[in-house]
Amino acid sequence: MDVGLVEWATVLGVIAALLALDLLTFSRKPHDVGFREAAWWSIFYVAVAILFGVWVWFDAGALYTTEYFAAYLVEKSLSVDNVFVFAIILTQFAVPSKYQQRVLLVGVLLALVLRAIFIAIGAAALAYFAFTFVIFGAILIWTGIGLMRHWDEDPDPSDNFFVRQVKRITPFTEEYDGTKLFTKRDGKRLATPMFLVMIAIGSTDLLFALDSIPATFGVTQEPFLVFSANAFALLGLRALYFILKGLLDKLIYLSLGLSFILIFIGVKLILLFAHEEWPIVPKIETGLSLWVIGAILLVSVIASLIKSRRDPTAVAHAGRVRGERHEERPETPAPQKKKSPRP
Repeated sequence: MDVGLVEWATVLGVIAALLALDLLTFSRKPHDVGFREAAWWSIFYVAVAILFGVWVWFDAGALYTTEYFAAYLVEKSLSVDNVFVFAIILTQFAVPSKYQQRVLLVGVLLALVLRAIFIAIGAAALAYFAFTFVIFGAILIWTGIGLMRHWDEDPDPSDNFFVRQVKRITPFTEEYDGTKLFTKRDGKRLATPMFLVMIAIGSTDLLFALDSIPATFGVTQEPFLVFSANAFALLGLRALYFILKGLLDKLIYLSLGLSFILIFIGVKLILLFAHEEWPIVPKIETGLSLWVIGAILLVSVIASLIKSRRDPTAVAHAGRVRGERHEERPETPAPQKKKSPRP
């Protein structure tokens, strides 16, 4: 794509304007977000993403439009898994419902910054080292296989390395003080649970960026489209959270479907590198990728709804790449039977 400073400035300006609009309306005051409010905001952000795709169509043609929508679909599907993990964090730390939208806003802002950094690094790596396609592909395949093996487990925020280290070195109170990260108790400055929540959210954003950026580069190598797809998907993340909040338990096979998507895109990246080196090797076209990703998501959702209807006790899980850590415990000797005294 022929993208100049004007196009970049326009997209960044639109994103900044949307964030400002959000801060002045949706997030102006802490409050409980209802389904209707979240639905309207979600529709609004999806409409903005579609309008951007229409602009790409007129400016750059059908090929780049297909790449953009494929990238957006990948990011939107991964956002649902992100929502799963956010829900677990907010529940485990018992964040009051009226403060949840403020926490998610910070999470979105952190995610935007981190992904912009990773996109810049990834684009430079792809431009100078073609073998980066293989590295990205291997990361996605490894992540997908790990998620496939542990799709029915949930990550434990207490296992988060950053959270554990902060809890070791920072004194904190067990009570929230609004949205404050620090408060004073008996003249001492203490961290609030909100500070730990922000650490957990930020480190989660970092881990998701490591997966989502290679996945997006798997369907388009245009940094402009990669960033735009990420940004528009993330802007609607909070509204999506409040919409799916009551439906997350029913999306039983979603994490399993995401594992197939990651593996598929990983294979696509490796084949793309192989095709560049040896043209006889076939590559997976972007149009086919869009259909495959959409089909996997559709099958995952339909299978989940059928499963939840047949088995109301079945519960969805966010999935994790690595299994649960089991601490070694000393074996307890089996109790010995007392010998009855001889008569």
